[in-house]
Parts: sequence; C-alpha cells; structure tokens
Amino acid sequence: MKVANLPKVLPEAELLVIGVTSPLLVGVYIDGSLVRSYEKDEKASKALPEVFHDVRYRYDLKAIYYAKGPGSFMAIKVTYVMAKTFCIALNIPLFGADAFLFNGNRPIKAIGQSCFVKKGGKITIERGGCPGEPAIFELPQRLVRKKFSTRSEPLYILPAV
Repeated sequence: MKVANLPKVLPEAELLVIGVTSPLLVGVYIDGSLVRSYEKDEKASKALPEVFHDVRYRYDLKAIYYAKGPGSFMAIKVTYVMAKTFCIALNIPLFGADAFLFNGNRPIKAIGQSCFVKKGGKITIERGGCPGEPAIFELPQRLVRKKFSTRSEPLYILPAV
C-alpha cells in the first residue's frame, strides 16, 4: 500500500531582526530560545529577502520582532517595510523595541561625527564623536517578549537640517 505524501509539519518559531546597521542579524526562536542565527554583511534590501525565504520554508512563523531604531535610516525603513509586509501576508503580529536593547545601551553611530544615545529613557543625538566603544549588536539567547511593544512603527531620529 502506498502512503500519500503528507505535508511536512514545521516547528513554530518567532523571528527577531536587528537591521539598524551592518551586519544584519536575524534570530529564530523556539519557545523563547535562540535556535538559529543569520549574520549578513549585505544591505538589508538584499539580505532580508534571502533570510525570510529560508526561514519561511523551515519554520511556521508566529510573530516577528525587530529593532525599530535608531540607526541607519534606510536600513530601518527597509527592515520595517519587509517585516510588516511579511506579517500582513502571514497574518502574524509585528513587535518593536529600540535598538539599545541589543547593544548594552551603548551609543549608536549616526551621521558624520554624531551618535544616538539613550539617557533616562530619552534618545537624543550627540555631536562631536561618540563616547565609549561603538555599538556592537547581539541577538539575545532568550527572547523576552515583554520588552517589545505592539507599537512597531520605525523610530526615526533625524538631525535638524
């Protein structure tokens, strides 16, 4: 007797995208634990479609989380548009958190010699060089959902022209 090919059951997962600067980091989480990571040096517009395609066929996504800024304006914009589109297509939620959550609250490079800093819960731009070491972003080993908001709009902080 021949058995029909049954559809493959994919593991349920959540995705975290840190696309505010290079390299782009993407983590796949199952039951809140990091099980797979991607690190891409290409621009978000090239790297994210490849990663999303790979993830889509390996996992049953239940939510996407992302670093909504501050950082590179274009990287944030592309990351948001792609993540939001993916969420709409899959009918899953999108959550956001500021990028300082993923770099130990260190300054984030902005334009020229300026950087974004977070002090007392407020994000501002400081000019004249960034204090301390540059921001190194890391995927957390555990996805702490309560640190994210359903307010997922990008966090654009642009200097005055």
